Amino acid sequence: MRASIGTLAALKLKKVKVEALPTTAYFMLGEKCLHDCAFCSQARSSSADLELLSRVTWPKIEEESVFKALGQTNSVRRACFQVVHTKESFKEILEKTKKLKEKATIPLCVSYNVRDEKEARQIFAAGADHLSLPLDGAVKRVYEKVKGKNYEELYQKLIDLAANFPGKIGTHLIAGLGETEEEMLKVMADLLKHNITIALFAFTPIPGTSLEDKTPPDIKSYRRLQAAFYLLKNNLKDIREFTFKNGKVVNFGLKREEMAELFKDGEAFRTSGCPDCNRPYYNERPGGVMYNYPRPLTSEEIRDP
Repeated sequence: MRASIGTLAALKLKKVKVEALPTTAYFMLGEKCLHDCAFCSQARSSSADLELLSRVTWPKIEEESVFKALGQTNSVRRACFQVVHTKESFKEILEKTKKLKEKATIPLCVSYNVRDEKEARQIFAAGADHLSLPLDGAVKRVYEKVKGKNYEELYQKLIDLAANFPGKIGTHLIAGLGETEEEMLKVMADLLKHNITIALFAFTPIPGTSLEDKTPPDIKSYRRLQAAFYLLKNNLKDIREFTFKNGKVVNFGLKREEMAELFKDGEAFRTSGCPDCNRPYYNERPGGVMYNYPRPLTSEEIRDP
């Protein structure tokens, strides 16, 4: 079992200079996935360092002491299991969930593509309060190209689980894999209609993966997605009120002064997903372009996020 380097810093188990500490403790279960997602450092064909997941380093841990520290801190408000799919994954999820819950009472999210409702129910019974099934590729042609699996099957599973476990199901979407802004936002609108939590990521090229030479998304395009997503999830606008041209958002159905007022606090550009999940530098290099801010924005950042 591994923990993100930021998690160990937040729990005061490792001295690391960081610009922002995580408010969720992130743990990785398993390594070297059975699946072969083209963007992932843990993919079956990836030659990336096994300590990596996205841009984050994940050292191996002694779970007893780390879970104990988690139960004694006030700075971390949630835990998250990022599950690398192996033959032992489901069994390990149940075991680690029970162990964590013996030491810490904080909420727990599990990121794992369960086979069915029965597995989901067992994970919740073990102590998790939220389950994310990563879609990653927003539309069929992108999903099947980068993940090589059946898009409709997972999408329908998300919808069915969300109906059976209201407010407890989420997914991940990665911008910059080849979808248009219009396609991404229409999928977001549908998922939100089913009360599915969405964590929006920016594609991050990782050396050793199939997409190591692909560029991250244009920051202006990503900001438009974040702004539109914010309007949708807060029921401030309907997807039908947006105007698209050649796949891009060209109008949010708002006047300039209305836009300035709605986005003046910068909340739209912060990390999205489960409550208290800020994923510091998951998509970014310190000092580089900030796709998802892990903290409140400065006044200068709000003016030009």
